[in-house]
Amino acid sequence: MVLRENGLALALILSGLMAVALPARAEGAGDDAARRLHALFQEEWEYTLREDPTFASFLGDRRYNDRWPDVSLAAVARRHQHNQEVLEKLDAIDRAALSEADRVNYQLFRRNYEFAVEGHQYRTYLLPVSHQGGIQTENELADALRFATVKDYEDWIARLRALPLYVEQITALMKEGIRAGIVHPRVIMERVPAQIEKQIVDDPAGSLFFKPFTRFPDEIPAGERERLAAQAQAAIREQVVPAYRKFHRFFLEEYLPACLEKAGVWQLPRGKELYAFRARLFTTTKLTPEEIHRLGLEEVKRIRGEMEAIIKQVGFQGSFEEFLQFLRTDPRFYYKDPQKLLGAYRALSKQIDPTLVKLFKRLPRAPYGVEPIPEAVAPDTTTAYYRQPAADGSRAGTYFVNLYRPEVRPKYEMEALSIHEAVPGHHLQIALAMELGELPAFRRYDGYTAFTEGWGLYAESLGGELGFYRDPYSKFGQLTYEMWRAVRLVVDTGMHTMGWSRQQAIDFFKANAAKTELDIVNEIDRYIA
Repeated sequence: MVLRENGLALALILSGLMAVALPARAEGAGDDAARRLHALFQEEWEYTLREDPTFASFLGDRRYNDRWPDVSLAAVARRHQHNQEVLEKLDAIDRAALSEADRVNYQLFRRNYEFAVEGHQYRTYLLPVSHQGGIQTENELADALRFATVKDYEDWIARLRALPLYVEQITALMKEGIRAGIVHPRVIMERVPAQIEKQIVDDPAGSLFFKPFTRFPDEIPAGERERLAAQAQAAIREQVVPAYRKFHRFFLEEYLPACLEKAGVWQLPRGKELYAFRARLFTTTKLTPEEIHRLGLEEVKRIRGEMEAIIKQVGFQGSFEEFLQFLRTDPRFYYKDPQKLLGAYRALSKQIDPTLVKLFKRLPRAPYGVEPIPEAVAPDTTTAYYRQPAADGSRAGTYFVNLYRPEVRPKYEMEALSIHEAVPGHHLQIALAMELGELPAFRRYDGYTAFTEGWGLYAESLGGELGFYRDPYSKFGQLTYEMWRAVRLVVDTGMHTMGWSRQQAIDFFKANAAKTELDIVNEIDRYIA
């Protein structure tokens, strides 16, 4: 999985804040149509960075590091109008006069705005918070930023001081969501209060937002360090903590009681239409939810046959269900120490890296590292995820692994997981795309889920050619990950369009994949969100 989608990111995307394009020189750049197209790319790129300063910061553009995005209802409406105007500008450009490369750029760029405009009607921007993230985890942005100068620290302090307004805007969206009946299911939102509580501290120095001030570069004098740390503590004590305390009260007293009792977007206004729209957006196909569900069932059956062959190969005496239980409970398949688990992930990545030259002539220049998922969010987070490098080279790619409860993190999954998330999976594909200077930025820095996750799944299939999956249990782990994706097609469509209960989805997952129960529950709750 690339990054961790949180509710705010979802709201911003569906409000139209797509990563668009830096100017790229194309064939016939002197042509009027090409000039106008690339001028529009440039205008929209700058607009996007201004409108979404956290995205700009994530890319390494520091011009807006002192602010949060405006997510007020007025700003959402303004962006929707802006997106419609962009489509009108595209209509005025003669696509037939463009080079072949620019016609592709035009079509992809247009697709982003068409989906943003179409998606606006479903008002999913009223769901800015889920258990996967949102305003309650905004401290995580600091981990993606460079802190090298006094201004870097001052910008973060400015963001701390501005946090109350940001929280108020998020609260206003959620209140409108209550009024409109656009809210999340209670079962996932019950996890959120504990996340908010982590931000309500008595000692500002213990705040998650204070982390950047626990380490300074040598170039910053001691006096400046003291000043910056004192200002940060004051901002946390006077702005951050009170804002979260107020949000916590709203969440418990107003939002949680209004949440849905069942899982599934079918309960939302025009919920089934919304799901069909999202299916088109993320699959890039016209497959209906029913067709996706059937495809998932067919894939589950196919992969189950390959799994049965491995069970026979290892000589296990028992049923398929008993074999899955054996994998989930036998101590040989698990580490007890989280640091040993982290060390094993890092060692495995070092084993994979040198094998890439067997299959790939070009590799990304950007390095990647393996780091633990932050403890504050690990219990509610998936097994692993990938974060792309900064566009300016100030941050490497990162393969984040979950060390929470290592006794439920199977060794037999590690090869497939690492190949998917790091190399030759997400890091190779995404970091290479970022280096393709001939492409406009929305194709380098943004992505299409069907391609990005499709590449990750394809990369898993290359493990054998790279010298992995030699152990039958690791091969079963690879099939488990393939099965995981097939199961997802079934349970996601089942819950959101066919009335499946959360427990029904959990049971189907457990019956077909060797994932541990903690992982299965977290995954199902991720699909609910």
